Amino acid sequence: MESSPAFNIPNALQAAIARQARAAPVPEALNQSDRDALFERCADQLRTHNATLVAHYYTDDSLQQLAEATGGKVADSLEMARFGHQSDADTLVVAGVRFMGETAKILNPEKRVLMAVNGAECSLELGCPPDAFTAFCDQQPNRTVVVYANTSAAVKARADWMVTSGSALSVVRHLHAQGKKILWAPDRHLGHYVQRKTGADMLLWQAGCVVHEAFRAEALLALKAKYPDAAIVAHPEAPEPVVELADVVDSTLGLINAVRDMSNPQFIVATDRGIFYKMRQAAPGKLLLEAPTVGDGAACVSCAHCPWMNMNSLASLAYVLDTGAHEVTLDDAIRTQAFDCVNRLLTFTQR
Repeated sequence: MESSPAFNIPNALQAAIARQARAAPVPEALNQSDRDALFERCADQLRTHNATLVAHYYTDDSLQQLAEATGGKVADSLEMARFGHQSDADTLVVAGVRFMGETAKILNPEKRVLMAVNGAECSLELGCPPDAFTAFCDQQPNRTVVVYANTSAAVKARADWMVTSGSALSVVRHLHAQGKKILWAPDRHLGHYVQRKTGADMLLWQAGCVVHEAFRAEALLALKAKYPDAAIVAHPEAPEPVVELADVVDSTLGLINAVRDMSNPQFIVATDRGIFYKMRQAAPGKLLLEAPTVGDGAACVSCAHCPWMNMNSLASLAYVLDTGAHEVTLDDAIRTQAFDCVNRLLTFTQR
């Protein structure tokens, strides 16, 4: 098994990603009257334009509520795109980050895909530049290339498989059983978790999520001591010491289901706090606590919420619905190649 890192991101790139995360604009806070007016305006526009809103679990509560109220979908990135493919809508509006819009376009080339906000990035996508990734893959021609959903269309176009956090273990076990050696990108923590669980021979790209990397095991233990009856649930993008303390390690949907199904009255949640909206729906009355982040809430880059997800708002959505701005376009060759990568996962999960 390969244990050493495959590709270390240059310090300058890591610093640039952190600076960009800190600089992400924060939407203006709305009073309840303005919020309600924007909510109804967006709902009317979605109906007028035969558009459907697909929102990620980590976006603002109001956007998740709007998606549900108008027949859209709240989900992870792959299910957002798959829902769009099944929808009769002419336009898909994606509340999330850029790679999610690209994935929606990959699966829905005939539809207009709009981003609910412009400039929303992902540290994992930024940490895996297509040119550097392609060059590295070319140096490892005997490895099967498996990439996480949090990557650009260009990176997916170079890969053999795309996986989600919920499907990564199953896909890698499948490939490992076939004797395949794997090149994994971009999240090193998720990759290391999959490697430990499967025993597969994996070379790991060394990118990370600005949200999940901020969780810390020592502070988590201190919070657990205050709430001894709380179960710890963690996303596998979190660092290994945090994952090792968790009672449940799973995808976003898996964590929501765990909070619903477990008998604990309290949960410490080591993922983006945007997930609390669906967790409270699934398990009303249970206490949800944010896992502690580095910097004690003030000095961290993310503080348990993605700064780019936070850019999505009712106001930004209203602008897009009014103007048709921020349409997602892809080069046909890249889209076709990326479709093969994504569709391989869809076919696998259907089996």
